Amino acid sequence: MENTEQLQKELTAEVTAAADMKALEELRVAILGKKGRITEMMKGLGAMPAEERKEAGKTLNILKSKVEEALESRKQVLEVQELNAKLADEKIDVTLPVRPEKQGRIHPVSKIFEEVTAIFGEMGFSVAEGPDIEDQFHNFNALNMPANHPARQMQDTFYIPNPDSEDKDDSFVVRTHTSPVQIRTMEKQQPPIRIIAPGRTYRSDYDATHTPMFHQVEGLVIGKDITMAHLKGCLYDFVKAFFELDNIPVRYRPSFFPFTEPSAEMDIGCLKSKNELKIGAGTDWLEILGCGMVHPNVLCAGGIDPDVYQGFAFGVGLDRLAMLKYGIPDLRTFFESDIRWLKHYGFVPLDISSMTGGLSNNGGAAR
Repeated sequence: MENTEQLQKELTAEVTAAADMKALEELRVAILGKKGRITEMMKGLGAMPAEERKEAGKTLNILKSKVEEALESRKQVLEVQELNAKLADEKIDVTLPVRPEKQGRIHPVSKIFEEVTAIFGEMGFSVAEGPDIEDQFHNFNALNMPANHPARQMQDTFYIPNPDSEDKDDSFVVRTHTSPVQIRTMEKQQPPIRIIAPGRTYRSDYDATHTPMFHQVEGLVIGKDITMAHLKGCLYDFVKAFFELDNIPVRYRPSFFPFTEPSAEMDIGCLKSKNELKIGAGTDWLEILGCGMVHPNVLCAGGIDPDVYQGFAFGVGLDRLAMLKYGIPDLRTFFESDIRWLKHYGFVPLDISSMTGGLSNNGGAAR
């Protein structure tokens, strides 16, 4: 067997001299791969006498471990070097004056916000806002979700301890929906009410279609003699305007939300194939939003008499709308701050969405 101490020095020197990740990987394969140098040496252990095999095996395992440590150490160094080189190469001098070819882009979520606001603004809705950090009354209790209600388990909530109380029920939450804005609006304003509440919401979830922070818009209409027919007509007009189609199939399926009764989920017609999703045509259906008539308990929590007034509410994710309308496959890319992504999916600045001037046709996505 070779002198393992000398071999270790030679291999460690080769690892240290690896100039990049590709060279390092080639070296790893040459040493530890199926036909690698150390691997071949280990294959020869079977021909040795038992006592020699035991000692040689121990020596080779130590050698292998030392080489693996050297490879991992060099890998970390090279990864840092490659990252620094990439950052230096992609560095942008924000103090330079903007050139036409370097013009910024409007984020798709901002564009969808403009489009949704334009559509509902034309219907007479106003925009309402509220705090991102809420108390549990406005985020849960007033929405017919008291403590220990099973509906609270539907949402992965970020809790914030209340410094003035050790009771968990008194802790604050980072809002899980924009529905608290509806309660705050009812507390301040008597019917008739017609608002949308767009904004950031937060839940402990992360995958291709979920992120810890995302955007929602919820709507609320309260008045006398409000019916489910008003809700269906409002949402049908919205999806037609939003997807810019003269006709779009819709259907409503019974569902459950603690703050509405009856509750429903709205689907729109589409055609699904392996590589394409076409809205408005075909025999398939796609869920797009949840809705329903405001629960009497919610009206009472907002200080409104449910024997006199009725209302409807709905909620839809702005990020999901952007993915559907502009063909964006992964929600996580919305929040990665990649300028190349924004150049591809972004929109030309100053082209404001309006019902008269057009929603997405005022310059369009930069693709």
